[in-house]
Amino acid sequence: MAAAVGADVLTRTAGPAPTAVAPEPLAGAGTVPFHGEHQSGIATAPQAHTTLVGLDLHAATDRDALRRMMRLLSDDAARLTQGAAALADSEPELALIPANLTVTFGFGPELVRRALAGPAAGPAAGPVSAPTWLRALPPFTVDRLEDAWSGGDLLLQIAADDPMTVAHAQRMLLKDVRSFAAVRWTQRGFRRAHGSEAAGTTMRNLFGQVDGTVNPVPGTPDFDDLVWVRDGWLAGGTSLVLRRIRMDLDKWDRLDRSGREQAVGRNLSNGAPLTGTAEHDEPDFGATTAVGFPVIAEFSHLRRARSPHTGERIYRRGYNYDDAPAGAEVSSSGLLFISYQADVDAQFVPLQRRLDELDLLNEWTTPVGSAVFAIPPGCPEGGYVGRRSWTEPGSAGRRPP
Repeated sequence: MAAAVGADVLTRTAGPAPTAVAPEPLAGAGTVPFHGEHQSGIATAPQAHTTLVGLDLHAATDRDALRRMMRLLSDDAARLTQGAAALADSEPELALIPANLTVTFGFGPELVRRALAGPAAGPAAGPVSAPTWLRALPPFTVDRLEDAWSGGDLLLQIAADDPMTVAHAQRMLLKDVRSFAAVRWTQRGFRRAHGSEAAGTTMRNLFGQVDGTVNPVPGTPDFDDLVWVRDGWLAGGTSLVLRRIRMDLDKWDRLDRSGREQAVGRNLSNGAPLTGTAEHDEPDFGATTAVGFPVIAEFSHLRRARSPHTGERIYRRGYNYDDAPAGAEVSSSGLLFISYQADVDAQFVPLQRRLDELDLLNEWTTPVGSAVFAIPPGCPEGGYVGRRSWTEPGSAGRRPP
């Protein structure tokens, strides 16, 4: 492995990065800052395309190797997100249209264990430990999890408004990481094309339903309280839960529109609760029909997803997936349910337990993949994501500069 790492370094330092002439800028060529207190790709407005890559560390990738890996990844991600070629980029022209590209890194339990192994950096660093929630989720009765979509030591979340931009960034970053880790799974998702609907429009999933109406708004105190970790080496970071949810569209086709709306608890036309007229109307769970039944049924997804405890909320950033069907299948589709929260155990797990117990949508949805990652805070220019995971002097227990 040492020889491979050395070869990478020689390649990267052999000369200046290739140059290319940027085309005339268009509306889709925007940039999102890479450096800052928080990693981008979380509070960033969701882009049209995403690829999530889960990787397993090689056995020989130790704490020092992790430092080198994250320096390489952070350096190239910073370049690519600003429309500049990665070092040793053999196709620099493909980097010139960033299309609001973001790259977000996540650490799985094994990576954090290796990162925190070894002596601390001295008394100033203070005690450092993995968060208690950084582990596989507890089992749920609806789960039919497959290893092909679950777990992982390192997460790359790559998102942009152009699929070619995503593909090129993925290739550059995997070239950086190949000496340290191997791909475990790759999951691609999409939303409506950039510019096809007004900014801020709630996405629709492939059931046709408005998906994610109740979401904290980035930049508000509510969002900050629910999403960002406040203390320790993860201060300014968060957690990510990824659930791959298979959706039985063929079975859903056999349900009439009224039945679909009862299962969801919302009107399919505009996402309004069954007791309201607009998407963001507050549902009236006490309203009853003429014969005394709840208008929004106890088994509806809307009711099961709500909690009387305001702290049991998450920030979701979902994407659809649509794989090639096989045999007699008409579709092989579903949802990449991505959620961010400060504490998985306190926020996500109670929500999932309520859905597991009664949600009627479980008749048409099946979780087949699950993974949990710690999302470190952002980094300043010249730094790298995850620096505080290695307890470098003075780095623990405070926010990044």
